Amino acid sequence: MRHRSIGELMTREVTSVRGDAPFKEIAQVLSQHRVTAVPVVDGENLVVGVVSEGDLLRKTADQVASSKDRPAVPGLEAWERAKAEGTRAEELMSAPAVCARPEWTVAEAARLMEIQNVKRLVVVDEADRLVGIVSRRDLLDIFLREDDDIRREIVEDVLTGTLHVNPAALTVAVRNGQVEIGGRLQFRGMSQAIERMCATIDGVVSVSAHFTYGTDDIPERQSRSGMPTSPEQRGLSGL
Repeated sequence: MRHRSIGELMTREVTSVRGDAPFKEIAQVLSQHRVTAVPVVDGENLVVGVVSEGDLLRKTADQVASSKDRPAVPGLEAWERAKAEGTRAEELMSAPAVCARPEWTVAEAARLMEIQNVKRLVVVDEADRLVGIVSRRDLLDIFLREDDDIRREIVEDVLTGTLHVNPAALTVAVRNGQVEIGGRLQFRGMSQAIERMCATIDGVVSVSAHFTYGTDDIPERQSRSGMPTSPEQRGLSGL
């Protein structure tokens, strides 16, 4: 199987600013390019941070909080106030930037986004130089794959190429990214391998598998964990 890499999904023409870029210039760049954040780079195009709309809006929040003519609002944390008082990108930015590599998979990038609670990742090369940026929306593009492409990958790469299963003995249907696969297998363990590999294919939303098998090759200790041990226990009949 071949997973699409971040390098294939990322935006390569990335607008960036230098660390000494003033507040107003940053705001103009965000507005002009209709983006919500830009990487901050040094003279060698090394990424040193990211400045976002949220970073700029802290100044507005700080001004409101400091005004005697306005209703009281929750105060900023010390670190937020320090950033709010900044006037240049290097003072306003969030650092270090959360970065990804071009060769990463969608799953790796999505996991980092979730852990770091960010909406985008700056993509850098081995020397930490800026090469692109990838957003949540970019990652979702894999779910726009055609159903026929997904089915072809299951049949040719998973069943035939990797697991050496005769696809003629199985039924494979894909609708809106949802995979339904079934048939009779020689070994029960093969069904788990098929389900697991189908679920990792780019663009697959869900996998519904309905297999029968001739031999239960799963160790008894796994069966005791609550997994059914025979076609009859699983409520399946031969196809």
